[in-house]
Amino acid sequence: MDIYLVDGTYELFRHFFVVPKSADSKGQEIGATRAVLGSVLNMMERGTRYVGVATDHVIESFRNQLYLHYKTGAGIEEALFSQFPILEEALQSMGVKVWPMVEFEADDALAAAAVKASDLPEVQKVIICTPDKDLSQCVVGDRIVQLDRMRNTVRNEAGVIEKFGVSPKSIPDYLALVGDTADGYPGLPGWGAKASGTVLGLYGHLENIPKIADQWSSSIRGAKKLAATLQEQWDDAILFRKLATLRYDVPVFNNIDELRWRGPSPSFEETCERLKAKELLKRCNVLTEQLAAGV
Repeated sequence: MDIYLVDGTYELFRHFFVVPKSADSKGQEIGATRAVLGSVLNMMERGTRYVGVATDHVIESFRNQLYLHYKTGAGIEEALFSQFPILEEALQSMGVKVWPMVEFEADDALAAAAVKASDLPEVQKVIICTPDKDLSQCVVGDRIVQLDRMRNTVRNEAGVIEKFGVSPKSIPDYLALVGDTADGYPGLPGWGAKASGTVLGLYGHLENIPKIADQWSSSIRGAKKLAATLQEQWDDAILFRKLATLRYDVPVFNNIDELRWRGPSPSFEETCERLKAKELLKRCNVLTEQLAAGV
């Protein structure tokens, strides 16, 4: 079986800025929620049977306690932010396994689920549906891969190395050096993508990088300046790597069968009424009938 793990936060954001705005009878914006449900249902119409969706129920996480400037929900439009609980409830009523994150982040849930699922012999492949570079650290060969559903591109381990110059295990070190503006930490001055990829491509992890520039490979340009910056801001680099490292200890499922889609709950009809999505209900009912018939 193949397991699909969906970044619900990314999906809600990307649909919010694309689909037409739409409100329910109480004036609550629902357009992006309806679009995400349609997108997930489309996956199942194409044969996906095991799926889990992770969301950032609150934008903050334990990382905000580690670093003052880590991302928060500040600046997010209320019409978008208010749809998170609506999306979670709607997906659950559609029969989809949902992980609304509070202490951790959606990325942590996706990472934990990917690793746990890949350990099961009955699982052939785990597909993490997000282009987020953080999740590249979870990629393993062709067994755990990333799928950018918008561009319909798959990134396996060879693809991670081609894009970043480092193996998946070095992605947290890489992000510590280059920074991640989306998550709110800047990386180290002078350590751009090329330099970070080259250095970590050779040494793997921060601790393996020689402290003396003269001991660096001659192929690395600006070694003296890079080495000095790393030594001066070593504590920052270690902190940023901790922020970039995803957690695999998040509770996600006890049995992989929890991710198997068997059809919507009785409340889904009411959900579709609120979302003004009669077509979703029809599609869901057709798919449920096909499953029951063994199609």
